[in-house]
Amino acid sequence: MMEIAALYFISFCLLVGACFIAIGAIGLLRFDDAMARLHAPTKVGTLGVGALLIASMLHSDLFGEGWSMHEVLIMAFLFVTAPISANFMAKVTIHAKACEAPPKPSEQSKWSTLDVPEEDLEVAEQKV
Repeated sequence: MMEIAALYFISFCLLVGACFIAIGAIGLLRFDDAMARLHAPTKVGTLGVGALLIASMLHSDLFGEGWSMHEVLIMAFLFVTAPISANFMAKVTIHAKACEAPPKPSEQSKWSTLDVPEEDLEVAEQKV
């Protein structure tokens, strides 16, 4: 009885993972600008791959040769690198002025990437 319930849960994880990955791929193709395209593979795709890895871990534990650390390492690497790479791609897009710029900061706060002192702007323009 326990094996049947485990198979149903593994099948559910596989279906959820496949659906999230398909939604991420469709979003990557359908969104218009680069900033919107970042959300589909990094958010939805990561969740989909996580569900597939959970299904793989459960299947190998219940029906294979035992529990393995490979899936945990893949999941940890994926969950750490996906947000960092998306952040770098967003910063490059903003600095290349390939998208609509975020609003100007208020007097109390500063944007870490866009609030540049006037003297540094003059130096940057001279180098270009």
